[in-house]
Amino acid sequence: MHWSIVRIFAAQYHLILIMQNIEPFARWEKLYIASEDSNSLFYGENHNEFLCRNTIYNHYIHPKWDDFGSKTLYLKILFVSYEQQFAIIELMGEWNDCLYNDIMHLKRTVIENLEDNGIQKFILIGENVLNFHYSDDAYYEDWFNDIDDGWIIAVNFRQHIIEEFDKINLNYYILYGGKLNSVKWRTLSPVQLYNALNQYANTALNP
Repeated sequence: MHWSIVRIFAAQYHLILIMQNIEPFARWEKLYIASEDSNSLFYGENHNEFLCRNTIYNHYIHPKWDDFGSKTLYLKILFVSYEQQFAIIELMGEWNDCLYNDIMHLKRTVIENLEDNGIQKFILIGENVLNFHYSDDAYYEDWFNDIDDGWIIAVNFRQHIIEEFDKINLNYYILYGGKLNSVKWRTLSPVQLYNALNQYANTALNP
């Protein structure tokens, strides 16, 4: 077996072992909590931090992650600014369009709810995404076409996932890779992160 594949499997196995301990980023909770946002899909959600409720391949994950209909991918909406029309979403698990049509669930359940509330710019944080299995790009195209002058930026996804993105040319719809693979977003406020990425997007989309 090729050593690069061995390293990927080893990284995935290690992540599976510690899934229960991986929590969504919590430092911005003093600024925004989705379960307290009356516009949010997750308004009123009650998370018992001592009771794991969701699994990925029979491995329990931390109860703070929100379920949006996928069997293997979960998320947390870390911040939303209706005034500046952006949302920051942290993802966790395996993104599997091939078997579970995760992009359909994400688009129809989460993204369209945000779009209906005026959100046009989306920051996806992918450090805890284990793998990506592609199908087709139809829902990505729909998402991109919905947001007018907005953008979708994927931050800190793993290199082997970026390579899978490339296979279906997701760069037509999502900005990812390069400098976006090493964004130190935890040191920033949500607005600082947005401002930096908005400037990046303006440069990338309007050369």
